[in-house]
Amino acid sequence: MKRRISCLLLAALLLFVAAGCGPSESGRENVAGEERKIQIGLSFDSFVIERWQRDRDVFVSVAKELGAEVNVQNANGVVEEQKKQIDYFIQKEMDVIVIIAIDPASLRESVKRARDAGIKVVSYDRLIDDADVDLYISFDNEMVGDMMARALLEEGIGGGSGVIMIGGSPTDNNVPMVEGGFKRLMSRHRVQILDSVHADNWRAEEAAAYIYANPLKIAQADAIMCGNDDLATQAVRALAETRQAGDILVVGQDADLAACQRIVEGTQVMTVYKPVERLATRAAEAAVELAKGGEVTGEDVTQIDSGEYRVPYIALEPVSVNRDNIDEVIIGSGFHLKEDVYLNVPEQMPE
Repeated sequence: MKRRISCLLLAALLLFVAAGCGPSESGRENVAGEERKIQIGLSFDSFVIERWQRDRDVFVSVAKELGAEVNVQNANGVVEEQKKQIDYFIQKEMDVIVIIAIDPASLRESVKRARDAGIKVVSYDRLIDDADVDLYISFDNEMVGDMMARALLEEGIGGGSGVIMIGGSPTDNNVPMVEGGFKRLMSRHRVQILDSVHADNWRAEEAAAYIYANPLKIAQADAIMCGNDDLATQAVRALAETRQAGDILVVGQDADLAACQRIVEGTQVMTVYKPVERLATRAAEAAVELAKGGEVTGEDVTQIDSGEYRVPYIALEPVSVNRDNIDEVIIGSGFHLKEDVYLNVPEQMPE
């Protein structure tokens, strides 16, 4: 009887050990001979800006289709938290780390640690300058600023006009690129920049605060260039309180739903649509390519100076959206639904 009991206990123990040798919860296979999945760490600035959730969903979906797993982290706008996330990814031996940087300058050492550990690094949408990243992928930000300026010129802004610029975070390397494209065209047409300010950490409420605090400057302005549509939302709300919404021209970028609604309502001139599906898809494809030990290739790959480094660069082309093409570009592409865009002006909804 004792021998039978001992045999049963031994059998149970062997079954328990065998069960423990199955796939781990992370999805990596521990069975000998099976290749583990590519591991990608994705660190977001925050999800305050509407478009980031689209970027996340598309990136994760495409990476999964290509056989990779994505660990998504959200730093909630805190630089030190983002540094911890990158350190965590390094500790977990990720194949690739994709970073939407809060403050690019503060992440140079983090990038170096990742590269020293043999991990590829992708700078997503915002360039981490003076860092030897394996890829920078974004939209052509100077073109974004140029499109904003052209939209105002088409509305009659010209010599003698005055424009106020309410830009995004001063630590975001895209901001000077956008503003450079905008200022060049304004200068060429002798448009005066009455003031230029920035919203720390992209806090949209600072746009409204500026308008409330500077009524005399606002009274002189013919237009307000906003760094993104979140800032434009707050700016238009503040202008509406003094019944100036629609009289002072407002431009933005990102094609947020609220901005598209304002375009058909007449309180925002234009927005810049950046097809995030294309950006996130291309970035996921490139990350997997890098993880497999290759280099990012394709006709869309050029190079950009990043301080002492020259890094691979993919710049996708944005699209200027106004009242004339919003149905085709925004609704036609499925970016926003027609009934949502025309929610506040249903009588103007196209058939």
